Amino acid sequence: MAFCEPKQYVPSSNDTQPPSEMFIWRASFILSPDKRPAQVRDSQPSLEDYGVVDTRTFAAIEADALFAEINYAKTHIGQCVLYRSLARPVIDTGMLQTKQQALREIAENPDLRQKLEHYLVSMAANEASLYHFLYGEFAGGLTTDKPKESTDKLEFGGYGYRQFIDATQFAVDLTEDAKDLPMPESMYLRELMQAIHEFGESRTFALMRGPIYVSDGKFLTGDEKPRLQPIARFRPSILKWLPISVTLAIVLGLLYFFQTMLVELGASYIGYGLLVLAIPVLPIIVQAVSATDRDHIIYPLQKIFRKSRELAKSMEALGMLDELLALHTHAQTSTGSMVLPHIKADGHHQLTASNARNPLLARTHSDYVPNDIRLDATHRLLIVTGPNSGGKTAYCKTVAQIQLLGQAGAYVPATEASLVPAEHIYYQVPDPGQLDEGMGRFAHELKQTREIFFNSTPRSLAILDELAEGTTFEEKMTLSEYVLKGFHQLGATTILVTHNHELCERLQKENIGDYLQVEFGEQGPTHRLIPGVSQVSHADRIASALGFSKEDVEKHLASLEGEAAK
Repeated sequence: MAFCEPKQYVPSSNDTQPPSEMFIWRASFILSPDKRPAQVRDSQPSLEDYGVVDTRTFAAIEADALFAEINYAKTHIGQCVLYRSLARPVIDTGMLQTKQQALREIAENPDLRQKLEHYLVSMAANEASLYHFLYGEFAGGLTTDKPKESTDKLEFGGYGYRQFIDATQFAVDLTEDAKDLPMPESMYLRELMQAIHEFGESRTFALMRGPIYVSDGKFLTGDEKPRLQPIARFRPSILKWLPISVTLAIVLGLLYFFQTMLVELGASYIGYGLLVLAIPVLPIIVQAVSATDRDHIIYPLQKIFRKSRELAKSMEALGMLDELLALHTHAQTSTGSMVLPHIKADGHHQLTASNARNPLLARTHSDYVPNDIRLDATHRLLIVTGPNSGGKTAYCKTVAQIQLLGQAGAYVPATEASLVPAEHIYYQVPDPGQLDEGMGRFAHELKQTREIFFNSTPRSLAILDELAEGTTFEEKMTLSEYVLKGFHQLGATTILVTHNHELCERLQKENIGDYLQVEFGEQGPTHRLIPGVSQVSHADRIASALGFSKEDVEKHLASLEGEAAK
């Protein structure tokens, strides 16, 4: 399934005010028009199909874990929308601003919030019935079993009557229950509510509400049926009184004939024989009529409903409402300050945050040490140095995850934040297990860096964990220097994690870049990043902590010599 980005909004000079009308819908809706129902992770980026975040970055910044952290959605469609917001973040400034306005209204209007929550709980209870009908395959028989969880296909017994009844009732409730919701003030919420109301005025809704009349293979709503013209009405039930009545009338007529007209011939027993034979024939007739309903009414209606743009849009609106409530709930249940970042329009990427915490680690580490983030047009190259296990990777992932959350319209763990939506987010980490055929580590990583560089723009965020590994020190120095200068001149926001303080010294001489290092206390790293370049090796401390220091090696060899001497 292909996913397209929404139409771009060109901001005015006052980027804090969205336009009066905003295109908030994606080019393709989540409700699938095909025979396969949409899954939560369908929007995950792939090697061939991705948007702001490529598949390597998506994995490196633990986006799936981030989704699990913020996933408070009650409906399946809500989870699909929420996942898509992370997997396919938008770059439209105005759209993010209007989404934030909706979140603020939900936070400030408890009556609206409670009614939306009640509405979503009600919809979630019967949502699956819609998918069961739209994507079900009905095998026939006198049962309506639910599909087995072990199979990907929605296969049911029966002819689809029960699924049709439940699905159409869900669609009616979707629209009718929405009428009891108060009309919100924010444009984003009003647009979602309007989509649900418009579905209630559509022909698809009229067919789902019923009655449905069938004429020459076409379906007519109650309003479309000519008043005086007798047209068959579709009744979603296996008990069809007309064919049953006709069959019984024929059998009873034959029974009467043999009982009364042929008595003198002594053939009255034939009537009873016909009656006995008719008993097993009646279920066969009923099932034959039901199979005709399935093939000529249920399946065609299923196809019409699946391809209905109005139904797909109303379900999208339901999912987007659920997403907003999920983001609000996540913010309310998180420890520490959570804020909506100020969304700005600019030609260069920017991200600033005060007391930023890692979205995944802050909940499980009560003593998590926050750090500030400052990345803008004048501070667009940041080099982070320090020993392993000091917090460098956590800091870089914090940057990427906060950018991703903010660009999904969500709250971020900080006391204050602002950002410019990134056109691309890149996170390059060493991955020796995925070497291209015929390439060593150096060529493999250099190829990745090349792809990032040639696809970066001034509105890109690129995080690089070391550069030019697998070659000589001098070659590494030369290559890293011209690559970083290239990123700096390009204008992309770039963060490099390195142990190479000599590289930092070269760049500092030309006043290029900002520098952070891991702070150390008496007990080891504090996980706070402070200005400067780390030039002190902590290899001995780490080796000692692991039991592999020089002294540990010498003791082990001495013990082996002692055993050999015995």
